Amino acid sequence: MDGAVLVDKPVGFTSNFVLQKTRKVFDARKAGHAGTLDPLASGLLIVLFGEATKFAGPLLDDDKEYLATLKLGEGTATGDAEGDVVERADVPADLEARLPAALERFRGEIEQVPPMYSALKRDGVPLYELARRGEAVERKPRRITIRHLEALRCAAPLVDLRIRCSKGTYIRTLAEDLGRALGSAAHLTALRRTGSGGFSIAGAVPLDALESMSADERAARVQPLEGLLSGLPRAALDAPDESRFRHGQALAYEGAPGLYGVFGAGGAVIGLGRLDAGRLRPVRLVANPPASG
Repeated sequence: MDGAVLVDKPVGFTSNFVLQKTRKVFDARKAGHAGTLDPLASGLLIVLFGEATKFAGPLLDDDKEYLATLKLGEGTATGDAEGDVVERADVPADLEARLPAALERFRGEIEQVPPMYSALKRDGVPLYELARRGEAVERKPRRITIRHLEALRCAAPLVDLRIRCSKGTYIRTLAEDLGRALGSAAHLTALRRTGSGGFSIAGAVPLDALESMSADERAARVQPLEGLLSGLPRAALDAPDESRFRHGQALAYEGAPGLYGVFGAGGAVIGLGRLDAGRLRPVRLVANPPASG
């Protein structure tokens, strides 16, 4: 089976647990997902089967959308509710009045220092392992983009936010930084992913519901390969070019430079190609593409 299923991950489970449960339900031999969610977080997890796993890269690169709740007055070791409280501070009496200016500081392109409790590695060791041993290392700030940052509710000490951001954004770190900008401390108490690229949580199915569906109902939930490439420009090839492309040859092609979803003469997905200097080069190829229609 080649395609993807949008799963609404519940709180308290790892992304890998949800992936393995979903793979078992669909009896898929090969599976992956397009973006990890911490156990504390819920929401949209794109589970990929078969040849769809080759498209994980562009899906990981897509913007993500979240609903987040932060609690002011307390900072934790992990930046979220799972860590011990390591800092306490007053919550501003004029929190609601301060909030608009503080949010504005984080919109657009900003630099963010990754947290110690993250899967990033130093000399092959995940930072979270170093953090658990009480060690801290210098982390270089990363350039990220916060495309949308909106306060949905302010009821001290809690603030609910809607966020749309580029890949590599740590919402826990955003919560901590926002707390400092408000003259307090803060940590993340809830996080829900509501969107990834062109996919929405509205199209996702809860894990327990997926397990109770009939085979036909589950099959209807599978997103086809072409749907996974809808966010990319389309390169349509005729039969001779399709053959050359599938054999690893670069083709003359007109268009804007960048990554393309590549389709064959019959309309089937061939894979991914990168256009540069007028040449379309294979990046990932789908094995045995299904017939169109």
